[in-house]
Amino acid sequence: MVKVTYIAHDGSQTDIDADEGDTVMHAAVSQDVDGIVGECGGAMMCATCHCYVDAAWADRVGTRDRSEEDMLDGAASEVTERSRLSCQIKLTSDLDGLVVHLPEEQF
Repeated sequence: MVKVTYIAHDGSQTDIDADEGDTVMHAAVSQDVDGIVGECGGAMMCATCHCYVDAAWADRVGTRDRSEEDMLDGAASEVTERSRLSCQIKLTSDLDGLVVHLPEEQF
C-alpha cells in the first residue's frame, strides 16, 4: 500500500492507502476524495484531475510530457510548474507518503 495525502483548497486533508500501480486520480475517485473528478476515467482527455504536487515531492513524480501540458491548458484553475494530471502519476513504493494539493475547482 502507498499512502497519499490530498489537501483540499480549503486546507482540509484526506489520507488514503492506495494500491501500488494505481494512479493518484484513480485512488482518489475510488475512495471518494472530494476535489478530484476524473471525468474521463484517466484517459487524459479532460483535466478534471488537475492537482499540484507538493514541493517536497516534485522531483520524485517525474515531469509532465507534451500531451499532459496540452491538456493542462484547459484546466479550470491556475496551472503552475507543479501542476500535474493526477491520472498520469502512477503510485510506486517510492511515492509512499506523497502529498498533492487540489485546486479550487475542476470545472
